[in-house]
Amino acid sequence: MTQWQVGDVMTKDVVTVTADTPYRVIVDVLMRRRVSAVPVVDEVGRVLGVVSETDLLHQVEFSDQDPQPRLFESPRHRRSRAKAGASTASDLMTAPAHTALPGTPIVTAARRMAENRVKRLPVVDEMGRILGIVTRSDLLKVHLRADAEILAEIERDVLGRVLLLEPGTVTATVHDGAVTLAGAMDRVSSAEIAVRLTRQVAGVVSVTDELHPGFDDTAARSAFPIIAA
Repeated sequence: MTQWQVGDVMTKDVVTVTADTPYRVIVDVLMRRRVSAVPVVDEVGRVLGVVSETDLLHQVEFSDQDPQPRLFESPRHRRSRAKAGASTASDLMTAPAHTALPGTPIVTAARRMAENRVKRLPVVDEMGRILGIVTRSDLLKVHLRADAEILAEIERDVLGRVLLLEPGTVTATVHDGAVTLAGAMDRVSSAEIAVRLTRQVAGVVSVTDELHPGFDDTAARSAFPIIAA
C-alpha cells in the first residue's frame, strides 16, 4: 500500500527570514506571499524557529499598555508581552520549531500539529535545513484523490497483494472517499484485516463493512487465551 508522506504534499517554494530580519520586513513578507507564518533560518538554512501572525499581533495587542511585565502575570502572558516589544525575528519567533522530515507519514504530521497546537511544520533534512513547509490544508490534499484511484489501490494492494483474494471474491465500491466492502471471506480475522487496511488507504473517509466471514477464529482465540511466559 502507498503511504502518503509529508514530502508528497509539502510546499517546496517556501519563503524564509533570518534572525535579524526586522519586524516590518516580516509583515511585508507575509502580506506579499499571502502566508500566515515564516520559518527563521540561519546562514546555512537550518530552521531556528517560526514567526507567525500570532507572534506579530502581540505588537498590536499590547500597544496601549506598559511594556514592563506585571507582578502577577502568567508566564504565557509575560512571553506575549515580551514579544510585543520585539523588533527582529530572533525575539519574535517561537522556538524551537516543530518540524517534520519529508518521509514523515502525513498521519504522524497531523498528530504532531494537533499535539503541539501548531498550524504548520517546516520540513527539514537530517541536518535540520529547510526543504519546504507543510500546513494543515496540505495534509487534506490526500482527500483530493479520485475514487477510481482509491479503488484501484484497495483492489490491488489490500485485496490482492495482502489478502491474496481471487478477483470478485470481495467487491469494493468507493463514493466520495466512502468505501463499502462486500462479499464472503473465510474467517473473521481476515475480514477485520481487510477493513483495517482499507481504512489506512490514503483518501479513504470511511469504510462500511458488509463482509460475510465464515469461521470465527477470533472466538477461538478468546476461548484459549495466550498466556505470556
